Amino acid sequence: RDKIPVKADFADIPPVLCYPGQLNQVWMNLLSNAAQAMQDIPEAELTIKTEPSAQSVLVSISDRGGGIKPEVRSKIFDPFFTTKPVGQGTGLGLSICHSIIERHGGQIWFDSKEGVGTSFYVRVPLQARLRATDVHEELVSDPD
Repeated sequence: RDKIPVKADFADIPPVLCYPGQLNQVWMNLLSNAAQAMQDIPEAELTIKTEPSAQSVLVSISDRGGGIKPEVRSKIFDPFFTTKPVGQGTGLGLSICHSIIERHGGQIWFDSKEGVGTSFYVRVPLQARLRATDVHEELVSDPD
């Protein structure tokens, strides 16, 4: 499919002290997974919402895909776990997302109903935990 309708509800959020490249990786992975979950769904729709609070921003990304089966939900953030056929996924995407969000001092979780869809929730603090090693790694890997 070429297009999936997107409903966006972006609130005004304050600046977030974070590693933007890493958070972009989280958003791209969640959006890609949502799109793949809706590949064969005629009434596909993606919803993205942001909600600020005093100390953090909550981002939700919801799809109308087939949902995540109950028997695999506890493994969803495990490294190398995938429900995709052999050769189509490494099983690292959600594990990496989880690590990135933890590095920021945030949380990531999901709610899923089979046949209805899945929502991933990411809470990012307005000020990420900055460790000296993280800042050094970010500066060293930044080509600018």
